[in-house]
Amino acid sequence: MRKFFAYGAFVAAMVALSATVALAAGDAPGADYNKALVIAICVFTAGMTMAAGTIATGLAMGNGLNGATTAVGRNPEAQGKIMLVMMVGLAMIESLAIYALVIALVILYANPLLKYIFG
Repeated sequence: MRKFFAYGAFVAAMVALSATVALAAGDAPGADYNKALVIAICVFTAGMTMAAGTIATGLAMGNGLNGATTAVGRNPEAQGKIMLVMMVGLAMIESLAIYALVIALVILYANPLLKYIFG
């Protein structure tokens, strides 16, 4: 886990340093780096939203299925009730992934902040 955070900090530092170098370059005719930077940030944010949403829901589903199978293994007579509660819980967990998808699509296609950037 410590290695993961070290790699993440390294990547964040490299992005921050390369952005300052890229923005310090002279403007080419017809190029608008601020617009490209805003679009890149929007795409990155949408990707991270989907990544966090799917990883979290995947872990929650795995934990729920683990608990349900353990409960059925200990008490097979209650399988019907356990499966019903498990299916409702999995549906609610899956709705979180759908919410993350909606937020990512809003960031990509209906971002209200882009009208201020693109005028």
